[in-house]
Amino acid sequence: MTRLTLITGLIGTVILAALILIALFAQQIAPGDPLQMVGRPLLSPFADPRFPLGTTQLGRDVWAGLVHGARVSLTVSATAAAAVILIGILVGTLSGFLGGYVDDVLMRITEAVQSIPAFLLALALVSVLGASVTSVVVAIALSSWPPSARLVRAEVLRVRTLDYVDAARVAGRSPLAIAFLEVLPGALQPVVALIGITVGEAILVESALAFLGLSDPNLQSWGLMVASGRATLRVAPLLVILPGLAIALASLSVSLAGDALAARLSEGRRA
Repeated sequence: MTRLTLITGLIGTVILAALILIALFAQQIAPGDPLQMVGRPLLSPFADPRFPLGTTQLGRDVWAGLVHGARVSLTVSATAAAAVILIGILVGTLSGFLGGYVDDVLMRITEAVQSIPAFLLALALVSVLGASVTSVVVAIALSSWPPSARLVRAEVLRVRTLDYVDAARVAGRSPLAIAFLEVLPGALQPVVALIGITVGEAILVESALAFLGLSDPNLQSWGLMVASGRATLRVAPLLVILPGLAIALASLSVSLAGDALAARLSEGRRA
């Protein structure tokens, strides 16, 4: 791991930890409903000590929106990313370990899903399922799993030929037990490095869907704040810039932390 990767990874980890703490203690940091109209519309930042970042065109507290938006955006993105990784692990393990007809069928399905741009597929799924947080999570999970599945499959194909796997077969363990208890743990290391990329992409997709009005309108999120603020972009650009920066910062911090983790794991494998 280079010194630059170490420094950027540390910065990303610190920023991500701060965002997670803000999300966890959002109600304590900014009590109340972030969608409630609490002040005069379009107050400038620092014009009123009660609203340090000003208010929106509807008189909502921008600071409260950013804080509570962190909870919604990060929770939805992390849940969706976890679902993506789990689907990828399941498909990749079965495909790589069982091989033959099962491998052919699962890989053709993977290629079919991967041939469609992930965001367009997520957009179509949310349009069918309806605008809600659950729909967003399901849409991201069903549209983004192929890369992790292909990575797991490649690692399973390598690990299943190792001696300890052959020993488990000789001992009479069932194929599924060997696949998930013997082979899978040895194939998970590269998948851990993929988590950062997956979460970062989930943050961007969730924000884009919220921007298009395809998330729960009763929950404040960064994408929804950008969508609401674009109507006053000329007179109050901060209403778009601030949540946009929050999205970029969250995605960047996850990416930096993920790159550092991938580099550390790569060094461990070489050692």
